[in-house]
Amino acid sequence: MNVIVITDPTGQDINGAAGGSMSFADNMFQSTFLMSKEKQFVVLSGGEGDSNNRLRAIVESISRLENGATAAEGAAAASGYSGIRLMVGGPSIGAAVGGSFDAYLITVEDDNSIQITPYSGGLAVLPPGEKGAIIHLRNTHGNPQYGTATQVRRETALNIGRMIRDGYSATTIVGQVFKEVSNDAGEKYGGGAVNLVAGISTGDMFTPEEINTTGYPMNEPYVKVCPNDGWSSGYPAAENYDTCPIDGAPLKVIYAYEALTDAITVTQDSVSVSVYGSETPGLSETTSEVVKASVSKYGYDANAIAGSLNKGIRNGLIVSVNYVEPKDINVKAGSKAVGVYYTPLPDGRTSPPWNLPVSSFVLDILGSIQTAIGIILVLLVIFRSRLLKSFQKK
Repeated sequence: MNVIVITDPTGQDINGAAGGSMSFADNMFQSTFLMSKEKQFVVLSGGEGDSNNRLRAIVESISRLENGATAAEGAAAASGYSGIRLMVGGPSIGAAVGGSFDAYLITVEDDNSIQITPYSGGLAVLPPGEKGAIIHLRNTHGNPQYGTATQVRRETALNIGRMIRDGYSATTIVGQVFKEVSNDAGEKYGGGAVNLVAGISTGDMFTPEEINTTGYPMNEPYVKVCPNDGWSSGYPAAENYDTCPIDGAPLKVIYAYEALTDAITVTQDSVSVSVYGSETPGLSETTSEVVKASVSKYGYDANAIAGSLNKGIRNGLIVSVNYVEPKDINVKAGSKAVGVYYTPLPDGRTSPPWNLPVSSFVLDILGSIQTAIGIILVLLVIFRSRLLKSFQKK
């Protein structure tokens, strides 16, 4: 499945253009939803042709788009490669699909009339300046729901048109498309999606971990999140938790299609979190959740964010880094961005030393006393027989 939705062709709505790919097939890596942040376009790829030909088609399409081509010209690159499909789009260039495909072109006029037009192969184009979308959907061989694509493609196209007409953002619509297609057609493995105006991508959130494997199923639970402090646990580990281990609050279940929507949608409460200083697996994601929860509760306050992160470090939620100070938090409220600068712990430690309310001087004294007691015990063991004989003589 490939889809591009444009709800605001002027580019003024930050959530007004989005696209994404998923499939029942293996190897749905980021190459299936490549985005240019500078030029604001996406190239979605697929088809049953040779993988080398697909790569050549993608490179040719990107080259055309980088040199000012329209979406139609970019998508037309697929026609030179047997079995390959390219879907191309952006807020200012419209959208198009070329090569081998079964798609619907959806347009929504100013009078709110909706038109959906089926296309099969060749080239289908949503002209620049128009609200609309393109969705391609076929069933992959081996999919237990094989044979559903024709009906689901039409129903989803109609729903896209209705949502555009009713004022939903492109990012929200793309998330709903992922939900509908994964449930009803079984083409469910990520893949991922992009926000073309904001330049945001789901990245590797749902892509396969290894070659020749499937990505994450988009219609299944993805993570459980504490609404209060940002504690989270991804599946399958999340199955072991019903309440937050920090404050006992009930955890919220987030499905993969919901996580995708959240990841590419910019809202008033959205926070872009960047993590520096450590590449510990999972650190960036956990830090992001904690920072977002802190900002939601306390605003863009470096002291509050540092306090929330340190609480996570103390509780073992955040590992392998030292406690942070407000100076380690770079807050840019105007752009809704937070940078966190960590210091990794030495010698493979996972948590900082305990911050005990006892001075080092007292600890030194206690250590000396312990050492003295230890020496006395050793002497007693060594000379126990001599001491016993001496005691018996008395």
